[in-house]
Amino acid sequence: ADIMEEYTPFGHSNYQTIVGNVKKFAAGKKTAVISTINGDSNVPFYRELGNQGIKASDIPVMAFSVGEEELRGIDTKPLVGHLAAWNYFMSVKNPKNTEFSGKMKQYAVEYKLPNADKFVTNDPMEATYVGINMWKQAVEKAASTEVDKVREAMAGQTFDAPSGYQLQMDANNHHLHKPVMIGQIRGDGQFDVVYKTPKTIAAEPWSPYIPK
Repeated sequence: ADIMEEYTPFGHSNYQTIVGNVKKFAAGKKTAVISTINGDSNVPFYRELGNQGIKASDIPVMAFSVGEEELRGIDTKPLVGHLAAWNYFMSVKNPKNTEFSGKMKQYAVEYKLPNADKFVTNDPMEATYVGINMWKQAVEKAASTEVDKVREAMAGQTFDAPSGYQLQMDANNHHLHKPVMIGQIRGDGQFDVVYKTPKTIAAEPWSPYIPK
């Protein structure tokens, strides 16, 4: 009775009824939303939150897949305070991120990408940047582009990421050790980082309930 679940297909765009149902469910009690909506569907969902006046102080939303890019075309003033969990936010202040975001903006302008004047970086972009650089390092270590040799050389690779942390490729499962950050939406579409782990978290990609 205290849990409401809603599922939508990828690309779903009409959230009027769902957000209305959230408001009804939350009436008179403390409620929060855990959102696992992916990709472009975040845009109509958050736009509808704003349209129906759902404030973070009333019904906070914690999202696992919304970032700067999805919020770029939305008026985020009604969304201030809602939360997102990522490994990177554009607003993180450190020299590596300044260099990274600067290069990305320059790239967008030079190649005349759509809305280059409003270009933002986000977690998937940072992850791709890290991955490509680790691949480069592994190729140099292996002195080869042969897949198996590069795969072996990838184990244990490290890279100083724009997040401000040194990331490491796990030697056993090839997943990255990364930080966890929680950001609050700002009125300008960026995030204030309100929490971050003091160090990276070791990758644990497999369920502990599955026998090794």
